[in-house]
Amino acid sequence: MPFKPIQPEKLSHGVVRQIEELVLRGILRPGDRLPPERELAERLGVSRPSLREALAELQTRGLVETRAGAGVYVSNVIGSAFSPALVRLFATHEEAVSDMVAFRRDIEGLAAERAAKLGSDSDLAVIGAVFARMEAAQTKPTADAEAEAEAALDAEFHLAIVEASHNVVMLHMMRSIYDLLREGVFYNRQVMFRQRITRASVLEQHRAINEALQARDPAAARAAVAAHLDYVQGALSDQRQADRNEEIARRRLSRETER
Repeated sequence: MPFKPIQPEKLSHGVVRQIEELVLRGILRPGDRLPPERELAERLGVSRPSLREALAELQTRGLVETRAGAGVYVSNVIGSAFSPALVRLFATHEEAVSDMVAFRRDIEGLAAERAAKLGSDSDLAVIGAVFARMEAAQTKPTADAEAEAEAALDAEFHLAIVEASHNVVMLHMMRSIYDLLREGVFYNRQVMFRQRITRASVLEQHRAINEALQARDPAAARAAVAAHLDYVQGALSDQRQADRNEEIARRRLSRETER
């Protein structure tokens, strides 16, 4: 029988496995800089030669990259699921926007339910901190720059919930469409502001989501996400109808003027 004695694992292999797991779990993100060699070796409890061997293996696998004079960084192992051109199409076509909101309702509702059950205290603290920044943003005017910053916070809040769900497939899938999510949030906010829906209403919906998560109430967290995105879907639908009515009125006026 071709059995061989079990050999103790090389220290470098243990380092590789640990860093792989941190990348897989989303704790180490694309672009994150690893600690300096001496510090990282001490924190991992390995020699610097063993660490260098591990980093060389990770670089061969495409998980990290060395930048001259800057250090070792996590590679962009995720990328975007959609090209910039397709992202723009999603943001400007009614059916695609509606599908995006429906997709978010399903996925983020499940993520919120899981986060309430499985999220660590630190996960929930991160979500709470992002919400606090959203509250602070309410004190600023709604100029384009501030609206875009709020949209980025909105996306960050929802992605933090996905991270807290502790499902690596869900996490990396949602991160891969971050650009689409960010553009979608910004587009939705622009349309809702045109409809005079207040920022306070949207903030209160996020407050309900955060409070359900902090209370570790899975059903309430999922329901709060669903209510928020149903509200967004309804607001978009109402605005599209208002736009159509406005266009009809404009054309009618134009015809009457021509007569």
